[in-house]
Amino acid sequence: MKTTNDIISKMNAKYAGMSKGQKILSTYISDHPEKAAFLTAAKLGEQVGVSESTVVRFAIFLGYKGYPQFQKSLEEVVLNKLDNKDEGKVYYGQIKKSRILKSVLGADAERIKETLAEIDEVAFKSAVNTIAQAKTVYIIGLRSCAPLAQFMGFHLGTFFDDVRVIETGSASEVFEKLLHISERDVIVAISFPRYSMLTLKALEFANERSAKVITLTDSVHSPMNLYSSCNLLARCDMSSIVESMVAPMSVINALIIALSMRRQKELVEAMDTMETVFEDMGVSGNDELEYINDRVRFVYDKSGTDGE
Repeated sequence: MKTTNDIISKMNAKYAGMSKGQKILSTYISDHPEKAAFLTAAKLGEQVGVSESTVVRFAIFLGYKGYPQFQKSLEEVVLNKLDNKDEGKVYYGQIKKSRILKSVLGADAERIKETLAEIDEVAFKSAVNTIAQAKTVYIIGLRSCAPLAQFMGFHLGTFFDDVRVIETGSASEVFEKLLHISERDVIVAISFPRYSMLTLKALEFANERSAKVITLTDSVHSPMNLYSSCNLLARCDMSSIVESMVAPMSVINALIIALSMRRQKELVEAMDTMETVFEDMGVSGNDELEYINDRVRFVYDKSGTDGE
């Protein structure tokens, strides 16, 4: 497992300094490790359209003594995917039912640790600042990413005046909802493999209209980053039938908390207004058994700072 993470981390960390050919190699290897691992340097170069010497230099660039050592690491990547049952790689028929719970939860915890170790805090702060200053916040997440978009939109809608969640799979509806996006607005795109082409088209549309673009995705190689000025990366590994969205959800939680600290006054006012409306309209604000108190105790920082 460690080998897989080392390779990905090395390629992500050095991606900005790579040549065009090296970037092509990095993308191909990230997308097809099971194929790249069993190709010679010459065959790998032929596959992606670069020279054999470029492949060898790429391995050395990443810190390996040569291509054979790099290839061995790639082979271990594939073997880990197939054989490592205890890291939460849950494939049908390969893990005892009694160990599923611990394996999956353990793997999810590991994804959060990896995300914490690799996420760009400067990009995170930039995302918070950009969202806080936007007139309208658009959030797009399609297919399996739709619940993440809904969650983020629900909470930001508490203390932002205009939050619009785009979760439809219809191209016409997506662009109808983005029709009035402008340079005063921001769009947050959530997309993980398999990436959504419609999400990418939405970002292209927003970028053409000078809106700010923020992405939450899995890699610097993600196509979602083509139109983004601020990239937040979170681990999202595949198991047998589902993607683990725990780490992306944690990043979204952090964004919500950071933004609530930036907009404390709006949050407190919104919650007070909601309580007043509930009382005036005779509406119960909760449907929980053994209800005690659902009021959030939020101390407004009058200094106007966000705790930094």
